[in-house]
Amino acid sequence: QVRLVESGGGSVQSGGSLTLSCTRRGDSGTKYCGGWFRQAPGKEREAVAIIYPGNAVIYRADDVKGRFTISQEGVTMSLQMDNLRPEDTAMYYCVADWRLHLCGSSLGHYTYWGQGTQVTVSS
Repeated sequence: QVRLVESGGGSVQSGGSLTLSCTRRGDSGTKYCGGWFRQAPGKEREAVAIIYPGNAVIYRADDVKGRFTISQEGVTMSLQMDNLRPEDTAMYYCVADWRLHLCGSSLGHYTYWGQGTQVTVSS
């Protein structure tokens, strides 16, 4: 059974940095795409960054370009978040799926979700 275990997150001031990690437990022999979605209070869940096997970044939200970097090594994905802004405050969820042809920014395409980790950026 596949599980996604998230770590990282926390509270920082505007301009600070945080790193999120997501490790896939189980089924290490299959290639997965994945990444992060986030949901701020009162807003819809949205894709942040998605990566394909081989470290090919296939999606990054416009407002995180130049600030967030997604990468993957083995079964662990990482999201390096720099120059954080108050509007980045949200619950962040990592996602993964083995159906590579469905990889993209639509949340409905992902079978596996992490438990979520809170990121809070104060001004």
